[in-house]
Amino acid sequence: MQLKFGLRLPRVLVYHKPEGEIVSKDDPDGRPSVFAKLPRLKSGRWISIGRLDFNSCGLLLFTNDGGLANRMMHPRYEIEREYAVRVLGEASPEMLERLRSGVQLEDGPASFTLIEEAGGEGANRWYRVVLSEGRNREVRRMFEAVGLMVSRLMRVRYGPVHLSPRLKRGQCRDLEPGEVAELLKLLPPEQRATPAGSGPGMDGAGEDGFDDDEVDGNRIDFGSGRST
Repeated sequence: MQLKFGLRLPRVLVYHKPEGEIVSKDDPDGRPSVFAKLPRLKSGRWISIGRLDFNSCGLLLFTNDGGLANRMMHPRYEIEREYAVRVLGEASPEMLERLRSGVQLEDGPASFTLIEEAGGEGANRWYRVVLSEGRNREVRRMFEAVGLMVSRLMRVRYGPVHLSPRLKRGQCRDLEPGEVAELLKLLPPEQRATPAGSGPGMDGAGEDGFDDDEVDGNRIDFGSGRST
């Protein structure tokens, strides 16, 4: 989408990452990379907004604008990440309250801004949780801190972007201009458009990133509590 005065919106991709892919361009073990599934850019390069590990799946965002990537990943901006979590056992009211009020991890305190029960059968229970940061394996470690083991974990939302059930694993799509405009509201006004023909705003941002959540699981229907 071309804007007036020669400005244009950055591109942003939504990718449904399956298990068995790494979020890196180079791997000494030769494992498949998510970058091999992305469309080619005429100029610049794709930058991952956060990461998911090799055995994880779920929502992954890419952009050609480093400033946007940095803004969305940096913990100071408290961009929400939402997950579907399946645990072995059932969280008691006391456990849920601890997860809301905060548990102590080895790298500092952590709390969910939202945690809701989402059904389940047998020994497994599903929960919907929201965090405003993305420390390494944070969701798993929080449940472990109250004595519960996470058996499946899937990122279903990053900021205003949701993972559509129509987007199959291994597929990606460009965000529509209106969706990109919503993301750009996270930036200062002077950074909300890129001069036509220029590269990313902060080349190199997002290679390591701040968001290294571990997600491992299948799509869940929160209404029924069933995974699909």
